[in-house]
Amino acid sequence: MKYSPMLREIKQYKTATALTPLFTALEVVMEVLIPYVTAMIIDRGISAGNMGNVIKYGAVMLGMAALSLLFGIGAGWFGAYSSTGFARNLRKAMYEKIQTYSFSNIDKFSTAGLITRMTTDCTNVQNAFQMILRIAVRAPLMLIFSLVMCLIINKQISLMFLGVLVLVAVIAATLGMKVMRLFREVFKRYDDLNASVQENVSAIRVVKAFVREDYEDEKFMKAAFNLYDLFVKAEKRMVIMMPGMMLAIYAVMIGIGWFGAHFIVEGTMTTGTLTSLFSYVMSAMFSMMMLAAILIMLTMSAASADRITEVLTEEPDIVNPEHPLYEVPDGSIRFDNVHFTYKKDGEGDENLHDIDLEIRSGETIGIIGGTGCGKSTLVSLISRLYDPDPTPEGAERPYGGVCVGGHNVKEYDLDTLRDKVSVVLQKNELFSGTLIENLRWGKEDATEEECVRACRIACADEFIREMPDGYQTHIEQGGTNVSGGQKQRLCIARALLKDPKVLILDDSTSAVDTATEARIRKSFAEDIPETTKIIISQRIVSVQDADRIIVMDDGGIDAFDTHENLLQNNEIYQEIYDTQMNGGGDFDEPR
Repeated sequence: MKYSPMLREIKQYKTATALTPLFTALEVVMEVLIPYVTAMIIDRGISAGNMGNVIKYGAVMLGMAALSLLFGIGAGWFGAYSSTGFARNLRKAMYEKIQTYSFSNIDKFSTAGLITRMTTDCTNVQNAFQMILRIAVRAPLMLIFSLVMCLIINKQISLMFLGVLVLVAVIAATLGMKVMRLFREVFKRYDDLNASVQENVSAIRVVKAFVREDYEDEKFMKAAFNLYDLFVKAEKRMVIMMPGMMLAIYAVMIGIGWFGAHFIVEGTMTTGTLTSLFSYVMSAMFSMMMLAAILIMLTMSAASADRITEVLTEEPDIVNPEHPLYEVPDGSIRFDNVHFTYKKDGEGDENLHDIDLEIRSGETIGIIGGTGCGKSTLVSLISRLYDPDPTPEGAERPYGGVCVGGHNVKEYDLDTLRDKVSVVLQKNELFSGTLIENLRWGKEDATEEECVRACRIACADEFIREMPDGYQTHIEQGGTNVSGGQKQRLCIARALLKDPKVLILDDSTSAVDTATEARIRKSFAEDIPETTKIIISQRIVSVQDADRIIVMDDGGIDAFDTHENLLQNNEIYQEIYDTQMNGGGDFDEPR
């Protein structure tokens, strides 16, 4: 079943889910019988002048009304309980599934798209689920029971009414199909709207620094108006449906009144049965209107359900092997004819190609090259944030993989690998909470002494001690109350707490002054000599003291040697060195 991954999340709410339609059905039965009893009050009590019958049938009607109320309350409570619980489980399942995604899976959906699915789409499915349990049960039952009672009362009038009902159903279904296509497009526009909000809020400092508030307002309003236009188109079609149904209801009521009056005069129908007939016809027509509303709601929720199911059924590109390794022997690294492409559909160019590389455990390796040459992509393969491309048909030489500690990274347990290959990414993130809580992301049970040691190696302890609350200082969301350089040093300390075999700094000291950066490199050499250090940087001074330096160009390795040898033999490295040391131009410019 298409939606079975989603429906599995009903879980502990199965009983409430089953009781909701049961109580709804009982409520409908009581409501259907009440007009029948009303007819008895009129015919056998009021018209016959028998007050005893009025009291007797009135008491029965009150009892039915009380039962209907109790059943309605039960249906409402169980429906709300099961639908909100179902939505909670859905969000939890989606969130847990997203945690298993690789970067490529997240790239496929986009951050804004995932947020929309967990908020707007889940809310739509929740509302639809509750509607299915209650109104989708109530409306058909009420329609069927009302039609049956109408046929029992008078077949001739009921057949006329049935013909109008079929016509209304055809019109409602036709309009519903048109609305369905519009609502499927609506939720794509929600993604655009959320993307605009997310981007603006996360980059609000840049927006204000460049005085681009008006531009951002215009961009947001464009996304909002696109959503508005689609909703207006859908609502216009829905507006046509309701007056049309009301017209049909009034026409039927006039017809029933006309023919019913003739039957009463002829003596084939009583006033009480005509009154109950009016009630049943009204119930049936309003049930038809509810079914039309259900069709629209299900149309909206079907689009949302499809998007939620996509998230739940998406298979992570990167998973643990069947029998994983739980120990990384050392920090040695080997690339064997590695190729990598972000777009796996064959349309994009290779981002890395022909990568052959061998790094000894404990070495300090620098990586330098122009923007977009593949530096960050290269190190992402070491911690298995992405997997290399498989060998395509017709390749002259089989594509290889990435090895750490003498084993292919695909053989390791993912948590083990990423604990021992610690990465400080280009974009440093801190989370709301105390400073020491942020540090313990690296090691959950780290003592304060371990945190202090890591901060000393990262040259962060000095500024932490100057803060009024020291290691208990509260960090705002995103680390907005610390400087860029301080944030980078805290992220380095957090990575060091993992006690890694390989430490990767992806341009992670760009906001640190050169003197502090030199002290960090010195601390690395003295305190973690056995750890393999890979330093990506745009600055020569950041990598020139490394044991060896990788020079990258256009997704490949142009050279791999010491600083001195590269200065003598490599044109790209010479150009970068001359540009930075002599202050003449930008080495990223095309040669």
